[in-house]
Amino acid sequence: MGKGVKVAVVGGVFAVMIGGAGYGAYNIVSALDRGGGGGSGAAETRRSGPPDKEEVRETADAFLGAWEKGQAAEAASYTNNAADAGVLLTAYGEEARVARVDITPGVPRGATVPFTVKATVSLDGVSKPLRYTSALTVVRGLTTGRALVDWEPSVVHPDLRDGDTLVTGESAQPPIEAVDRDGTVLTREKYPSLGPVLDTLREKYGDKAGGSPAVELSIRHATDEADTPLLTLAEGEPGKLRTTLSAEVQAAAEKAVKAYPESSVVALKPSTGEVLAVANNRDDGFNAAFQGQVAPGSTMKIVTAAMLIDNGVTSMNGPAPCTDTATWQSQTFKNLTGMEPNEGATLANSFLRSCNTAFIKLIDEKPIDDASLTREAQERFGLGRDDWTTGIASFDGSVPASGGPDRAANAIGQGQVQMNPLNMASVTATAMTGAFRQPYLVSPELDGRQLAQAKGLPSETSAQLKEMMRLTATQGTARQAMSGLGGDIGAKTGSAEVDGNATSDSWFTGFRNDVAAAAMAQQGGHGGDAAGPIVAAVLRAGG
Repeated sequence: MGKGVKVAVVGGVFAVMIGGAGYGAYNIVSALDRGGGGGSGAAETRRSGPPDKEEVRETADAFLGAWEKGQAAEAASYTNNAADAGVLLTAYGEEARVARVDITPGVPRGATVPFTVKATVSLDGVSKPLRYTSALTVVRGLTTGRALVDWEPSVVHPDLRDGDTLVTGESAQPPIEAVDRDGTVLTREKYPSLGPVLDTLREKYGDKAGGSPAVELSIRHATDEADTPLLTLAEGEPGKLRTTLSAEVQAAAEKAVKAYPESSVVALKPSTGEVLAVANNRDDGFNAAFQGQVAPGSTMKIVTAAMLIDNGVTSMNGPAPCTDTATWQSQTFKNLTGMEPNEGATLANSFLRSCNTAFIKLIDEKPIDDASLTREAQERFGLGRDDWTTGIASFDGSVPASGGPDRAANAIGQGQVQMNPLNMASVTATAMTGAFRQPYLVSPELDGRQLAQAKGLPSETSAQLKEMMRLTATQGTARQAMSGLGGDIGAKTGSAEVDGNATSDSWFTGFRNDVAAAAMAQQGGHGGDAAGPIVAAVLRAGG
Protein backbone atom coordinates (compact mmCIF):
# COMPACT_ATOMS: atom_id res chain seq x y z
CA MET A 1 0.00 0.00 0.00
CA GLY A 2 1.23 3.45 -0.81
CA LYS A 3 1.72 6.83 0.81
CA GLY A 4 0.52 7.74 4.28
CA VAL A 5 -0.66 4.28 5.27
CA LYS A 6 0.42 2.66 8.56
CA VAL A 7 -0.24 -0.83 9.83
CA ALA A 8 -1.98 -0.95 13.23
CA VAL A 9 0.25 -1.82 16.20
CA VAL A 10 -0.90 -3.74 19.27
CA GLY A 11 -1.09 -1.33 22.17
CA GLY A 12 -1.41 1.72 19.92
CA VAL A 13 -3.75 4.61 20.62
CA PHE A 14 -7.34 3.71 19.77
CA ALA A 15 -9.05 5.94 17.24
CA VAL A 16 -12.26 7.78 18.05
CA MET A 17 -14.42 7.97 14.94
CA ILE A 18 -17.35 10.24 14.31
CA GLY A 19 -20.27 8.35 15.80
CA GLY A 20 -23.23 7.47 13.64
CA ALA A 21 -26.82 7.96 14.59
CA GLY A 22 -28.24 4.78 13.19
CA TYR A 23 -28.09 2.51 16.22
CA GLY A 24 -31.47 3.54 17.59
CA ALA A 25 -32.95 0.14 16.82
CA TYR A 26 -31.33 -1.24 20.01
CA ASN A 27 -30.94 0.21 23.51
CA ILE A 28 -27.32 0.09 24.64
CA VAL A 29 -26.93 -1.62 27.99
CA SER A 30 -24.67 0.16 30.46
CA ALA A 31 -21.53 -1.37 31.93
CA LEU A 32 -23.20 -1.53 35.35
CA ASP A 33 -26.12 -3.47 33.90
CA ARG A 34 -23.63 -5.97 32.48
CA GLY A 35 -21.79 -6.34 35.74
CA GLY A 36 -18.50 -4.76 34.69
CA GLY A 37 -17.01 -1.36 34.00
CA GLY A 38 -16.47 -1.02 30.25
CA GLY A 39 -17.09 -4.72 29.91
CA SER A 40 -13.94 -5.60 31.84
CA GLY A 41 -15.23 -6.45 35.31
CA ALA A 42 -16.30 -9.86 36.56
CA ALA A 43 -20.00 -10.61 36.64
CA GLU A 44 -21.57 -10.57 40.10
CA THR A 45 -22.93 -14.06 39.57
CA ARG A 46 -20.97 -16.37 37.32
CA ARG A 47 -23.28 -17.95 34.75
CA SER A 48 -22.87 -21.10 32.68
CA GLY A 49 -24.39 -22.69 29.63
CA PRO A 50 -25.19 -21.01 26.30
CA PRO A 51 -26.11 -17.30 26.47
CA ASP A 52 -29.87 -16.70 26.59
CA LYS A 53 -31.76 -14.36 24.26
CA GLU A 54 -31.40 -11.39 26.58
CA GLU A 55 -27.64 -11.90 26.93
CA VAL A 56 -27.23 -12.23 23.17
CA ARG A 57 -29.16 -9.00 22.62
CA GLU A 58 -27.36 -7.08 25.37
CA THR A 59 -23.88 -8.18 24.27
CA ALA A 60 -24.58 -7.40 20.61
CA ASP A 61 -26.01 -4.01 21.65
CA ALA A 62 -22.93 -3.12 23.66
CA PHE A 63 -20.37 -4.28 21.10
CA LEU A 64 -22.04 -2.77 18.04
CA GLY A 65 -22.84 0.45 19.85
CA ALA A 66 -19.24 1.00 20.95
CA TRP A 67 -17.94 0.09 17.49
CA GLU A 68 -20.39 2.50 15.86
CA LYS A 69 -19.18 5.33 18.09
CA GLY A 70 -15.53 4.65 17.29
CA GLN A 71 -14.77 3.35 20.78
CA ALA A 72 -12.42 0.59 19.69
CA ALA A 73 -11.15 -0.39 23.16
CA GLU A 74 -14.66 -0.44 24.58
CA ALA A 75 -15.99 -2.55 21.70
CA ALA A 76 -13.04 -4.97 21.98
CA SER A 77 -13.75 -5.50 25.68
CA TYR A 78 -17.06 -7.15 24.77
CA THR A 79 -15.25 -9.90 22.81
CA ASN A 80 -13.41 -13.02 23.90
CA ASN A 81 -10.18 -11.74 22.30
CA ALA A 82 -9.84 -8.09 23.21
CA ALA A 83 -6.24 -7.75 22.03
CA ASP A 84 -6.82 -8.86 18.42
CA ALA A 85 -10.22 -7.19 18.24
CA GLY A 86 -8.75 -3.91 19.46
CA VAL A 87 -6.05 -3.89 16.77
CA LEU A 88 -8.50 -4.48 13.93
CA LEU A 89 -11.17 -2.10 15.23
CA THR A 90 -8.51 0.60 15.66
CA ALA A 91 -7.29 0.06 12.11
CA TYR A 92 -10.90 0.41 10.97
CA GLY A 93 -10.77 4.08 11.91
CA GLU A 94 -7.09 4.94 11.51
CA GLU A 95 -5.70 2.95 8.61
CA ALA A 96 -8.96 2.25 6.77
CA ARG A 97 -10.27 5.83 7.30
CA VAL A 98 -13.82 4.59 7.92
CA ALA A 99 -16.07 7.13 9.67
CA ARG A 100 -19.75 8.07 10.16
CA VAL A 101 -20.47 4.44 10.96
CA ASP A 102 -24.15 3.44 11.06
CA ILE A 103 -24.85 -0.16 12.16
CA THR A 104 -28.32 -1.68 11.82
CA PRO A 105 -28.79 -5.05 13.55
CA GLY A 106 -31.05 -7.69 12.04
CA VAL A 107 -33.20 -10.29 13.74
CA PRO A 108 -31.06 -12.65 15.88
CA ARG A 109 -30.88 -16.26 14.80
CA GLY A 110 -30.20 -18.04 18.06
CA ALA A 111 -26.83 -16.73 19.28
CA THR A 112 -26.01 -15.12 15.91
CA VAL A 113 -26.89 -11.50 15.16
CA PRO A 114 -26.66 -10.28 11.54
CA PHE A 115 -26.10 -6.60 10.91
CA THR A 116 -25.64 -4.06 8.15
CA VAL A 117 -22.87 -1.47 8.17
CA LYS A 118 -23.21 1.84 6.36
CA ALA A 119 -20.25 4.20 6.60
CA THR A 120 -18.05 6.66 4.73
CA VAL A 121 -14.44 6.20 3.65
CA SER A 122 -12.51 9.44 3.23
CA LEU A 123 -8.98 10.41 2.20
CA ASP A 124 -7.50 13.65 0.89
CA GLY A 125 -10.89 15.31 0.45
CA VAL A 126 -12.44 12.37 -1.41
CA SER A 127 -15.25 10.40 0.25
CA LYS A 128 -17.18 7.33 -0.85
CA PRO A 129 -20.04 5.45 0.85
CA LEU A 130 -19.37 1.95 2.15
CA ARG A 131 -22.08 -0.63 2.76
CA TYR A 132 -21.88 -4.33 3.61
CA THR A 133 -23.43 -7.00 5.84
CA SER A 134 -21.81 -9.22 8.44
CA ALA A 135 -22.75 -11.15 11.57
CA LEU A 136 -21.52 -11.87 15.08
CA THR A 137 -22.08 -14.80 17.43
CA VAL A 138 -22.34 -14.52 21.21
CA VAL A 139 -20.74 -17.23 23.36
CA ARG A 140 -20.12 -17.84 27.05
CA GLY A 141 -16.67 -16.71 28.17
CA LEU A 142 -14.62 -19.71 29.30
CA THR A 143 -13.01 -18.00 32.30
CA THR A 144 -15.38 -15.15 33.15
CA GLY A 145 -18.74 -16.74 32.46
CA ARG A 146 -19.75 -13.51 30.68
CA ALA A 147 -21.62 -13.41 27.41
CA LEU A 148 -19.07 -12.22 24.81
CA VAL A 149 -18.79 -11.75 21.07
CA ASP A 150 -16.91 -14.72 19.64
CA TRP A 151 -14.12 -12.81 17.95
CA GLU A 152 -13.37 -13.43 14.30
CA PRO A 153 -11.96 -10.83 11.87
CA SER A 154 -14.98 -11.54 9.65
CA VAL A 155 -17.14 -9.77 12.24
CA VAL A 156 -15.63 -6.46 11.08
CA HIS A 157 -15.87 -7.39 7.40
CA PRO A 158 -16.90 -10.79 5.96
CA ASP A 159 -13.81 -10.99 3.71
CA LEU A 160 -11.28 -10.57 6.54
CA ARG A 161 -9.26 -13.56 7.75
CA ASP A 162 -6.84 -14.02 10.66
CA GLY A 163 -4.01 -11.50 10.53
CA ASP A 164 -5.66 -9.33 7.86
CA THR A 165 -6.25 -5.63 8.28
CA LEU A 166 -8.02 -2.84 6.40
CA VAL A 167 -6.14 0.07 4.83
CA THR A 168 -7.05 3.02 2.65
CA GLY A 169 -4.44 4.70 0.48
CA GLU A 170 -2.70 4.62 -2.84
CA SER A 171 -2.72 1.09 -4.18
CA ALA A 172 0.51 -0.88 -4.05
CA GLN A 173 0.27 -1.42 -7.79
CA PRO A 174 -1.61 0.36 -10.58
CA PRO A 175 -4.76 -1.40 -11.75
CA ILE A 176 -4.55 -3.65 -14.78
CA GLU A 177 -6.93 -4.56 -17.54
CA ALA A 178 -6.10 -8.20 -18.09
CA VAL A 179 -7.02 -9.46 -21.54
CA ASP A 180 -6.99 -12.91 -23.10
CA ARG A 181 -4.89 -14.03 -26.05
CA ASP A 182 -7.31 -12.33 -28.46
CA GLY A 183 -7.78 -9.09 -26.52
CA THR A 184 -11.02 -9.96 -24.68
CA VAL A 185 -11.13 -8.29 -21.24
CA LEU A 186 -11.05 -10.74 -18.31
CA THR A 187 -12.94 -9.60 -15.20
CA ARG A 188 -13.69 -11.28 -11.89
CA GLU A 189 -17.37 -10.53 -12.41
CA LYS A 190 -17.50 -12.64 -15.58
CA TYR A 191 -14.88 -15.20 -14.52
CA PRO A 192 -15.22 -15.41 -10.71
CA SER A 193 -12.51 -17.97 -10.02
CA LEU A 194 -9.97 -15.74 -11.80
CA GLY A 195 -10.29 -13.19 -8.97
CA PRO A 196 -7.19 -14.30 -6.99
CA VAL A 197 -5.25 -14.75 -10.25
CA LEU A 198 -6.09 -11.21 -11.39
CA ASP A 199 -5.07 -9.85 -7.98
CA THR A 200 -1.72 -11.62 -8.27
CA LEU A 201 -1.19 -10.42 -11.84
CA ARG A 202 -1.86 -6.86 -10.75
CA GLU A 203 0.56 -7.14 -7.84
CA LYS A 204 3.32 -8.60 -10.01
CA TYR A 205 2.83 -6.75 -13.28
CA GLY A 206 0.90 -3.58 -12.43
CA ASP A 207 4.02 -1.42 -12.66
CA LYS A 208 5.01 -3.04 -15.97
CA ALA A 209 1.65 -2.66 -17.69
CA GLY A 210 1.81 1.14 -17.89
CA GLY A 211 -1.00 2.19 -15.51
CA SER A 212 -1.20 4.62 -12.58
CA PRO A 213 -2.22 3.71 -8.98
CA ALA A 214 -5.77 4.05 -7.65
CA VAL A 215 -6.78 5.15 -4.14
CA GLU A 216 -8.62 2.24 -2.51
CA LEU A 217 -9.94 0.69 0.64
CA SER A 218 -8.32 -2.75 0.59
CA ILE A 219 -7.74 -5.82 2.67
CA ARG A 220 -4.07 -6.24 3.39
CA HIS A 221 -3.51 -9.94 3.94
CA ALA A 222 -1.20 -11.44 6.53
CA THR A 223 0.18 -13.76 3.85
CA ASP A 224 2.02 -12.85 0.65
CA GLU A 225 -1.33 -12.74 -1.11
CA ALA A 226 -2.04 -9.55 -3.05
CA ASP A 227 -4.22 -6.87 -1.44
CA THR A 228 -7.95 -7.32 -2.11
CA PRO A 229 -9.63 -4.02 -3.13
CA LEU A 230 -13.03 -3.34 -1.53
CA LEU A 231 -13.81 0.24 -2.52
CA THR A 232 -12.21 2.67 -4.98
CA LEU A 233 -12.07 6.31 -3.93
CA ALA A 234 -10.14 7.54 -6.95
CA GLU A 235 -9.69 5.55 -10.12
CA GLY A 236 -6.22 4.76 -11.32
CA GLU A 237 -5.33 4.37 -14.95
CA PRO A 238 -5.26 0.65 -15.76
CA GLY A 239 -2.46 -0.76 -17.83
CA LYS A 240 -3.24 -3.50 -20.34
CA LEU A 241 -1.79 -6.91 -19.53
CA ARG A 242 -2.06 -9.63 -22.16
CA THR A 243 -2.29 -13.18 -20.86
CA THR A 244 -2.23 -16.53 -22.64
CA LEU A 245 -5.77 -17.36 -21.48
CA SER A 246 -8.67 -18.00 -23.85
CA ALA A 247 -11.93 -16.35 -22.80
CA GLU A 248 -13.90 -19.15 -24.44
CA VAL A 249 -12.01 -21.96 -22.73
CA GLN A 250 -11.98 -20.07 -19.42
CA ALA A 251 -15.77 -19.69 -19.55
CA ALA A 252 -16.14 -23.43 -20.11
CA ALA A 253 -13.76 -24.16 -17.25
CA GLU A 254 -15.67 -21.85 -14.87
CA LYS A 255 -18.95 -23.53 -15.73
CA ALA A 256 -17.51 -27.03 -15.45
CA VAL A 257 -16.01 -26.68 -11.96
CA LYS A 258 -19.22 -25.17 -10.58
CA ALA A 259 -20.83 -28.61 -10.84
CA TYR A 260 -18.31 -30.25 -8.48
CA PRO A 261 -17.27 -28.98 -5.02
CA GLU A 262 -13.57 -28.49 -4.26
CA SER A 263 -12.59 -28.92 -7.89
CA SER A 264 -9.89 -27.35 -10.07
CA VAL A 265 -8.89 -27.50 -13.73
CA VAL A 266 -6.11 -26.25 -16.03
CA ALA A 267 -5.97 -26.29 -19.84
CA LEU A 268 -2.94 -25.49 -21.97
CA LYS A 269 -1.55 -25.70 -25.50
CA PRO A 270 0.98 -28.57 -25.75
CA SER A 271 2.63 -26.96 -28.77
CA THR A 272 3.61 -23.84 -26.80
CA GLY A 273 2.99 -24.35 -23.07
CA GLU A 274 0.54 -21.43 -22.99
CA VAL A 275 -2.15 -21.78 -20.31
CA LEU A 276 -5.63 -21.43 -21.81
CA ALA A 277 -7.72 -21.69 -18.64
CA VAL A 278 -7.39 -21.99 -14.87
CA ALA A 279 -10.47 -22.39 -12.70
CA ASN A 280 -11.24 -23.40 -9.13
CA ASN A 281 -14.43 -24.05 -7.20
CA ARG A 282 -13.26 -23.99 -3.59
CA ASP A 283 -14.64 -22.58 -0.37
CA ASP A 284 -11.19 -21.29 0.65
CA GLY A 285 -10.48 -19.41 -2.61
CA PHE A 286 -7.12 -21.20 -2.93
CA ASN A 287 -5.68 -21.58 -6.44
CA ALA A 288 -5.31 -25.34 -6.09
CA ALA A 289 -5.14 -25.64 -9.88
CA PHE A 290 -1.66 -24.05 -9.79
CA GLN A 291 -0.57 -24.45 -6.16
CA GLY A 292 -2.20 -27.65 -4.92
CA GLN A 293 0.03 -30.36 -3.47
CA VAL A 294 -1.88 -33.63 -3.35
CA ALA A 295 -1.54 -37.21 -4.59
CA PRO A 296 -2.58 -37.49 -8.27
CA GLY A 297 -3.56 -41.17 -8.21
CA SER A 298 -3.30 -43.19 -11.39
CA THR A 299 -2.79 -40.20 -13.67
CA MET A 300 0.81 -40.58 -12.45
CA LYS A 301 0.98 -43.85 -14.42
CA ILE A 302 1.77 -41.75 -17.49
CA VAL A 303 5.13 -40.88 -15.93
CA THR A 304 5.60 -44.40 -14.55
CA ALA A 305 4.88 -45.94 -17.95
CA ALA A 306 7.44 -43.60 -19.52
CA MET A 307 10.01 -44.69 -16.92
CA LEU A 308 9.38 -48.37 -17.68
CA ILE A 309 9.66 -47.83 -21.45
CA ASP A 310 12.73 -45.56 -21.25
CA ASN A 311 14.53 -48.09 -19.03
CA GLY A 312 13.74 -51.02 -21.32
CA VAL A 313 11.61 -52.85 -18.74
CA THR A 314 8.65 -53.25 -21.10
CA SER A 315 6.84 -51.51 -23.92
CA MET A 316 3.31 -50.69 -24.94
CA ASN A 317 2.85 -54.20 -26.38
CA GLY A 318 5.16 -55.83 -23.85
CA PRO A 319 4.12 -57.80 -20.76
CA ALA A 320 2.51 -56.11 -17.74
CA PRO A 321 0.55 -58.86 -15.92
CA CYS A 322 -2.49 -57.62 -14.00
CA THR A 323 -2.92 -59.76 -10.87
CA ASP A 324 -5.41 -59.58 -8.00
CA THR A 325 -2.77 -58.28 -5.59
CA ALA A 326 0.90 -57.28 -5.58
CA THR A 327 3.14 -57.26 -2.53
CA TRP A 328 6.09 -54.91 -2.27
CA GLN A 329 8.29 -55.05 0.83
CA SER A 330 5.53 -56.47 3.04
CA GLN A 331 2.80 -54.10 1.84
CA THR A 332 -0.01 -55.53 -0.28
CA PHE A 333 -1.56 -53.43 -3.03
CA LYS A 334 -4.91 -54.07 -4.69
CA ASN A 335 -6.83 -52.89 -7.73
CA LEU A 336 -10.16 -51.09 -7.78
CA THR A 337 -13.06 -53.34 -6.85
CA GLY A 338 -14.38 -55.35 -9.77
CA MET A 339 -11.23 -55.38 -11.92
CA GLU A 340 -10.68 -58.77 -13.54
CA PRO A 341 -7.08 -60.07 -13.35
CA ASN A 342 -5.24 -60.69 -16.63
CA GLU A 343 -1.95 -62.53 -16.30
CA GLY A 344 -1.27 -62.05 -20.02
CA ALA A 345 -1.93 -58.31 -20.11
CA THR A 346 0.27 -55.92 -22.07
CA LEU A 347 1.33 -52.54 -20.70
CA ALA A 348 -1.30 -50.90 -22.93
CA ASN A 349 -4.05 -53.14 -21.53
CA SER A 350 -3.03 -52.58 -17.90
CA PHE A 351 -2.74 -48.84 -18.59
CA LEU A 352 -6.17 -48.44 -20.17
CA ARG A 353 -7.78 -50.43 -17.34
CA SER A 354 -5.59 -48.66 -14.73
CA CYS A 355 -4.33 -51.86 -13.12
CA ASN A 356 -2.26 -50.96 -10.05
CA THR A 357 -0.65 -54.36 -9.56
CA ALA A 358 0.84 -54.45 -13.06
CA PHE A 359 2.82 -51.27 -12.43
CA ILE A 360 3.90 -52.30 -8.94
CA LYS A 361 5.23 -55.67 -10.13
CA LEU A 362 7.30 -54.00 -12.87
CA ILE A 363 9.15 -51.57 -10.58
CA ASP A 364 11.08 -54.56 -9.19
CA GLU A 365 12.72 -55.12 -12.58
CA LYS A 366 16.30 -54.00 -13.21
CA PRO A 367 17.56 -51.35 -13.79
CA ILE A 368 14.70 -49.65 -11.85
CA ASP A 369 15.78 -48.31 -8.44
CA ASP A 370 14.41 -45.99 -5.76
CA ALA A 371 15.36 -42.88 -7.76
CA SER A 372 14.25 -44.00 -11.24
CA LEU A 373 10.81 -42.38 -11.09
CA THR A 374 12.33 -39.17 -9.70
CA ARG A 375 14.84 -38.97 -12.56
CA GLU A 376 12.12 -39.60 -15.15
CA ALA A 377 9.90 -36.90 -13.66
CA GLN A 378 12.67 -34.31 -13.40
CA GLU A 379 14.69 -34.94 -16.55
CA ARG A 380 11.90 -35.85 -19.00
CA PHE A 381 8.82 -34.07 -17.65
CA GLY A 382 10.41 -31.07 -15.88
CA LEU A 383 8.69 -31.90 -12.58
CA GLY A 384 9.88 -31.47 -9.04
CA ARG A 385 12.79 -29.08 -9.55
CA ASP A 386 11.17 -25.93 -8.14
CA ASP A 387 12.04 -23.83 -11.19
CA TRP A 388 8.80 -23.15 -13.05
CA THR A 389 8.11 -19.47 -13.72
CA THR A 390 4.50 -19.38 -14.89
CA GLY A 391 3.91 -15.68 -14.21
CA ILE A 392 2.06 -16.32 -10.94
CA ALA A 393 2.75 -18.52 -7.92
CA SER A 394 2.78 -22.21 -8.80
CA PHE A 395 3.99 -25.57 -7.54
CA ASP A 396 5.83 -27.73 -10.07
CA GLY A 397 5.21 -31.12 -8.50
CA SER A 398 7.20 -33.38 -6.21
CA VAL A 399 8.39 -36.93 -6.95
CA PRO A 400 10.92 -37.75 -4.24
CA ALA A 401 13.16 -40.79 -4.39
CA SER A 402 11.53 -43.23 -2.00
CA GLY A 403 12.43 -46.61 -0.58
CA GLY A 404 10.22 -49.14 1.15
CA PRO A 405 6.49 -49.31 0.40
CA ASP A 406 6.48 -45.70 -0.85
CA ARG A 407 8.52 -46.73 -3.91
CA ALA A 408 5.56 -48.83 -5.03
CA ALA A 409 2.95 -46.29 -3.89
CA ASN A 410 4.70 -43.51 -5.81
CA ALA A 411 4.43 -45.52 -9.03
CA ILE A 412 0.62 -45.39 -8.85
CA GLY A 413 0.42 -41.74 -7.76
CA GLN A 414 0.16 -42.29 -4.01
CA GLY A 415 2.91 -42.36 -1.39
CA GLN A 416 4.95 -39.18 -1.40
CA VAL A 417 4.07 -37.95 -4.91
CA GLN A 418 2.36 -34.55 -4.97
CA MET A 419 0.83 -32.82 -7.98
CA ASN A 420 -1.84 -30.35 -9.10
CA PRO A 421 -3.86 -29.97 -12.33
CA LEU A 422 -1.22 -27.66 -13.84
CA ASN A 423 1.43 -30.37 -13.39
CA MET A 424 -0.72 -33.14 -14.83
CA ALA A 425 -1.83 -31.05 -17.82
CA SER A 426 1.88 -30.50 -18.49
CA VAL A 427 2.57 -34.24 -18.15
CA THR A 428 -0.08 -34.91 -20.78
CA ALA A 429 1.34 -32.21 -23.06
CA THR A 430 4.83 -33.71 -22.77
CA ALA A 431 3.50 -37.20 -23.48
CA MET A 432 1.68 -35.88 -26.56
CA THR A 433 4.53 -33.95 -28.13
CA GLY A 434 7.62 -35.53 -26.62
CA ALA A 435 8.84 -32.03 -25.67
CA PHE A 436 8.64 -30.40 -22.24
CA ARG A 437 7.39 -26.85 -22.62
CA GLN A 438 7.01 -25.18 -19.26
CA PRO A 439 3.45 -23.86 -18.83
CA TYR A 440 3.06 -20.11 -18.49
CA LEU A 441 0.25 -17.59 -18.08
CA VAL A 442 2.14 -14.40 -18.95
CA SER A 443 4.76 -14.16 -21.67
CA PRO A 444 8.33 -14.28 -20.30
CA GLU A 445 9.16 -11.43 -22.66
CA LEU A 446 7.29 -9.05 -20.33
CA ASP A 447 9.72 -9.44 -17.44
CA GLY A 448 12.65 -11.38 -18.90
CA ARG A 449 12.19 -14.45 -16.72
CA GLN A 450 13.65 -17.77 -17.83
CA LEU A 451 11.34 -20.72 -18.43
CA ALA A 452 12.34 -24.10 -17.01
CA GLN A 453 13.96 -26.61 -19.34
CA ALA A 454 13.93 -30.44 -19.54
CA LYS A 455 15.09 -32.84 -22.24
CA GLY A 456 11.66 -34.37 -22.91
CA LEU A 457 10.92 -37.87 -24.16
CA PRO A 458 12.38 -40.06 -26.91
CA SER A 459 10.05 -40.07 -29.88
CA GLU A 460 9.25 -43.77 -29.51
CA THR A 461 8.27 -43.30 -25.85
CA SER A 462 6.05 -40.34 -26.66
CA ALA A 463 4.36 -42.27 -29.48
CA GLN A 464 3.58 -45.19 -27.15
CA LEU A 465 2.26 -42.98 -24.35
CA LYS A 466 0.03 -41.08 -26.75
CA GLU A 467 -1.37 -44.29 -28.22
CA MET A 468 -2.05 -45.77 -24.76
CA MET A 469 -3.90 -42.58 -23.79
CA ARG A 470 -5.92 -42.83 -27.02
CA LEU A 471 -6.90 -46.39 -26.13
CA THR A 472 -7.85 -45.31 -22.61
CA ALA A 473 -10.14 -42.59 -24.02
CA THR A 474 -11.83 -44.89 -26.51
CA GLN A 475 -11.76 -48.34 -24.85
CA GLY A 476 -10.69 -47.90 -21.23
CA THR A 477 -11.58 -46.16 -17.98
CA ALA A 478 -11.89 -42.73 -19.66
CA ARG A 479 -14.28 -43.86 -22.39
CA GLN A 480 -17.50 -42.62 -20.81
CA ALA A 481 -16.17 -39.16 -19.93
CA MET A 482 -14.59 -38.66 -23.37
CA SER A 483 -17.52 -39.99 -25.41
CA GLY A 484 -18.78 -37.58 -28.03
CA LEU A 485 -15.47 -35.75 -28.43
CA GLY A 486 -14.10 -35.75 -31.96
CA GLY A 487 -10.58 -35.25 -33.20
CA ASP A 488 -7.41 -36.78 -31.81
CA ILE A 489 -8.26 -37.63 -28.19
CA GLY A 490 -6.56 -39.38 -25.29
CA ALA A 491 -6.91 -39.54 -21.53
CA LYS A 492 -5.95 -41.13 -18.21
CA THR A 493 -8.08 -41.49 -15.08
CA GLY A 494 -7.00 -41.46 -11.45
CA SER A 495 -8.44 -42.01 -7.99
CA ALA A 496 -6.26 -40.93 -5.09
CA GLU A 497 -6.93 -42.23 -1.59
CA VAL A 498 -6.35 -39.67 1.15
CA ASP A 499 -6.01 -40.65 4.81
CA GLY A 500 -9.13 -39.81 6.79
CA ASN A 501 -11.40 -39.43 3.73
CA ALA A 502 -14.03 -42.05 2.99
CA THR A 503 -14.13 -41.03 -0.68
CA SER A 504 -11.11 -40.81 -2.97
CA ASP A 505 -10.04 -37.71 -4.87
CA SER A 506 -11.12 -37.75 -8.50
CA TRP A 507 -8.39 -37.07 -11.11
CA PHE A 508 -8.50 -36.95 -14.89
CA THR A 509 -6.18 -35.69 -17.60
CA GLY A 510 -6.67 -35.73 -21.33
CA PHE A 511 -5.98 -34.15 -24.70
CA ARG A 512 -7.88 -33.21 -27.80
CA ASN A 513 -5.91 -31.94 -30.79
CA ASP A 514 -3.67 -29.11 -29.48
CA VAL A 515 -5.27 -28.79 -26.04
CA ALA A 516 -4.31 -30.71 -22.89
CA ALA A 517 -6.26 -30.43 -19.66
CA ALA A 518 -6.25 -31.91 -16.17
CA ALA A 519 -8.69 -31.65 -13.28
CA MET A 520 -9.13 -32.85 -9.73
CA ALA A 521 -12.17 -32.88 -7.46
CA GLN A 522 -11.25 -33.58 -3.87
CA GLN A 523 -13.42 -36.42 -2.50
CA GLY A 524 -15.03 -36.59 -5.94
CA GLY A 525 -14.78 -40.40 -6.30
CA HIS A 526 -13.37 -42.24 -9.30
CA GLY A 527 -11.55 -40.31 -12.01
CA GLY A 528 -14.44 -40.42 -14.46
CA ASP A 529 -17.05 -39.39 -11.88
CA ALA A 530 -16.16 -35.72 -11.39
CA ALA A 531 -12.79 -34.74 -12.88
CA GLY A 532 -13.59 -36.54 -16.14
CA PRO A 533 -16.65 -34.44 -17.06
CA ILE A 534 -14.75 -31.26 -16.14
CA VAL A 535 -11.86 -32.08 -18.48
CA ALA A 536 -14.22 -33.18 -21.26
CA ALA A 537 -16.13 -29.89 -21.08
CA VAL A 538 -12.91 -27.89 -21.32
CA LEU A 539 -11.57 -29.96 -24.21
CA ARG A 540 -14.88 -29.58 -26.01
CA ALA A 541 -14.54 -25.79 -25.82
CA GLY A 542 -10.85 -25.59 -26.69
CA GLY A 543 -10.04 -28.54 -28.89
